[in-house]
Amino acid sequence: MVGRVLLAGVVALFAVPLVPATALAEPVKCNPERGVYTVSEPWAQLRLDYKSVWPITRGERVTVAVIDSGIDPTHPQLRPYRFYDKTNTGTRDCVGHGTAVAGIIAARPDARVPFAGVAPGVRLVVFKQTNEPTGDPNVLAECIVQAADLGVDVINISMQTGNHPYLKNAIDYALAKDVVVVAAAGNIDPSKERNAQPIYPGSYPGVLAVGAAGPDGKRADTSNNATPVGVLAPGTDITSTWTGKAYVNGQQGTSFAAPYVAGVAALIRARYPKLSQEQVRWRIETTADGRSGKGTGAGMVNPKLAVNAILPAENAPVVAQPELPLDANAISRVPQPDKKAISVSSAVAVAALAGAGLVAVGGVVMPLGRKRGWRAGRNS
Repeated sequence: MVGRVLLAGVVALFAVPLVPATALAEPVKCNPERGVYTVSEPWAQLRLDYKSVWPITRGERVTVAVIDSGIDPTHPQLRPYRFYDKTNTGTRDCVGHGTAVAGIIAARPDARVPFAGVAPGVRLVVFKQTNEPTGDPNVLAECIVQAADLGVDVINISMQTGNHPYLKNAIDYALAKDVVVVAAAGNIDPSKERNAQPIYPGSYPGVLAVGAAGPDGKRADTSNNATPVGVLAPGTDITSTWTGKAYVNGQQGTSFAAPYVAGVAALIRARYPKLSQEQVRWRIETTADGRSGKGTGAGMVNPKLAVNAILPAENAPVVAQPELPLDANAISRVPQPDKKAISVSSAVAVAALAGAGLVAVGGVVMPLGRKRGWRAGRNS
């Protein structure tokens, strides 16, 4: 199969069909955690205040690819523009993770709900690459190349895996196609921070890796500081859309931080359509604030400045900044989760506990959502 034989590089990926097969595979276990139907306006939405830029742009005419566990196409705030099922098992999101990620990027405003995505005007291209909390890096690479060939403007990757040559080739191909690639920086066990290893594709050059921050703006202690972070974004106590036309509260992890930045990238590409992917990344990093040491990059993403700032050198190259000494109060401890709260079945705590050892084995892609401390959520 094309998805398994990629040693020849990216060219081998082009044979992937662009539409789902008509005959579906045998039904899989599909029982995501139950969501809620009442939510409050999340702190992340208040803190980033991205609604203030909507009079200028909502991301119209920009296409964002979400490579994840799929999406609930029946959710009233989500309208996928295109959908590609790499699992050949149908349209349901059997994990919930992809629906939450897509909601952070593009959930449309609803007068009855105090939650909306960063860039509700974008066109979503959804790739369902797994029905489980883990996936295949070969399939991830296929999705990246296919998204680039479709001409998307931004790709969001809320997953982690090891360093695979074919995955690196796929990322390079997307960047060469002028796609802004945003990826989660990865989650770690705070007690094992010294042993943290960079994860991929967030660590590849040209990828905008996103770390997680709490309401105080500090890096969450579960956010991987070994990955070269570009910026931080909200990644604790996250609210978003969920399967069953519902919502989910209390989510944690860099997988939920990445889509905030992907949404900001979409706003920028809509406002400044002539900027290259390097320039978009530079604008996001230049306008961020609150940098406080390793793993924080340029600081918390700032949608208002990213869209409105008049920068002196829009074509300036992205230059890596030297790391600052880590302040004693620079890390925000993630609170113990409410055991009664809804958990995300794609929590991937197993991957975080295994650390570099599991990633080094390779061959597995892991969504980065985290819940229940470091205990895995119930499998779907």
